[in-house]
Amino acid sequence: MRRITLVAYAAGMSDLLPLFPLNTLLVPGLVLPLHVFEPRYRGLVRDLMELEDDDSREFGMIAVREGRSVEREGIDALYPVGVTTILRQVEEHADGRFDIVTTGARRFRLRSLDASEPLLRAEVDFLAEATDGGDEVIARRVTERFQDYRELLGGQVQASVGEDGIPTDPTVLSYLVTAAMVLPLDDRQSLLAAATTTARLRLADHLLVRELTLIGELSAMPAVDLPGVQPSVN
Repeated sequence: MRRITLVAYAAGMSDLLPLFPLNTLLVPGLVLPLHVFEPRYRGLVRDLMELEDDDSREFGMIAVREGRSVEREGIDALYPVGVTTILRQVEEHADGRFDIVTTGARRFRLRSLDASEPLLRAEVDFLAEATDGGDEVIARRVTERFQDYRELLGGQVQASVGEDGIPTDPTVLSYLVTAAMVLPLDDRQSLLAAATTTARLRLADHLLVRELTLIGELSAMPAVDLPGVQPSVN
């Protein structure tokens, strides 16, 4: 249940944002279902549902570094760049749990973390989506290599592409590859945090070459773990 769309946002000033740490990574445009059962996140969903403007029902998704815990290490347990997500659909169960659907919106960089309450909140800076004239050239190369990558993995990355095929917009393409490639979290995070679309596409090109070479030389496929295809749990 995933699709890539482009939501344009300008860079913003600092703001206080409720956080939902995960052991995976969200990108702008990714549709992510979540199963919510912890009391602190149930309260967050209820608070968001009270907002009249659908686009204001926004909270932050951020990845936790492997082997680390926010309870022990605070902000150092989190990657510095995350993505806000907007609450789009809610199904409430009789016992108070929720099944929700969210859509990734805008990137942010952590400035400080407030862990004084069960629901984490952070001061963040929103990041602009910067592009330049070289995007289309590198985008064509990434598209070709990503097609080769998909073919080698068979249909295992089909869910991330959708019915319309690989997008032509360089920024959307850059986030699609970030979401769809089977990569260690550190690599995926580096793609997310890239300063510009071109920088993200160049890194994606390098990673595609690496993965295609490894698959060819080792005749081994990576273990596929596509974020967002199955509902995540908190």
